[in-house]
Amino acid sequence: MTFADLPAFDELKDKKCFWPSEPGSREEGFSRNAARHEIKTIPNYEGIAWDDEWHFNPQAGSQWDGFRHFSTLIPDGKRVFHGGTTSEEILDPKSDRIGIGHWAQQGIAARGFLIDFVSWAEKRGIAVDGLSGQMISLDDVHEIAKECNITFKAGDMFFLRCGFTKTWESMSMAQKLQYRQNTADKKHAHSGLKQSERVVRFLWDNHIVAVAGDGVSFEVRPNHDFEWDLHNFLLAGWGVPIGEMFNLEDLAALCKRLGRWTFFVTSSPLNHPRGVASPPNCMALF
Repeated sequence: MTFADLPAFDELKDKKCFWPSEPGSREEGFSRNAARHEIKTIPNYEGIAWDDEWHFNPQAGSQWDGFRHFSTLIPDGKRVFHGGTTSEEILDPKSDRIGIGHWAQQGIAARGFLIDFVSWAEKRGIAVDGLSGQMISLDDVHEIAKECNITFKAGDMFFLRCGFTKTWESMSMAQKLQYRQNTADKKHAHSGLKQSERVVRFLWDNHIVAVAGDGVSFEVRPNHDFEWDLHNFLLAGWGVPIGEMFNLEDLAALCKRLGRWTFFVTSSPLNHPRGVASPPNCMALF
């Protein structure tokens, strides 16, 4: 797709912008290494100029899951990634097949809409807990969209605020470490979109080009229905990016203040040919 192929946007009118992403700052709750950042001296330029070095796992913070992240099972019992890519190809240092660097060549630019489940639920006296496995149904999505005057358009990006960030920031370090242990024991739970055939058909029929949320996986865990697991369909199947752990708190507040839940989105993933995931480097423009 080139810029000439993009639809006309009427979102850029309020001169507001928002950056809905954070670096790898939640490693205390996940089975990922902590982010490391060092200020480095430059030989012969000490005190005059500085460099820095980063070492981080994108999955420990706001990130796009690339197509190398998740595979699907095929009839012969093997697992393959998008386009039939194999683990051997991903591990091959000479292969950049379905690497996230391909996204970086033109970036991501589209209209986005926010489904703010948290605000909708709180108005109705429904308790929200982002780590409870709370399921958000497609009926909920449609009701919220109607209330917010959101009309779905082909080429949209679907943002979902399920409450994970709000819950996470209220937790003690002990609770976060317990969540990490639960994750290691495969006993963790977090809120998200409920898997179903209707949801998959909704995403397909509306030509959604990317999904993202404040939750750990966008879809609910434990999985409600493995047959309709969204990672299988979106990443391994269709080639649709999944954004996870986006901080949507201020974005939701801005949408509410402006009375608008649609916006223009730009994202520039890391330009590494063999990358599996990437910080979103994302902006929402109003």
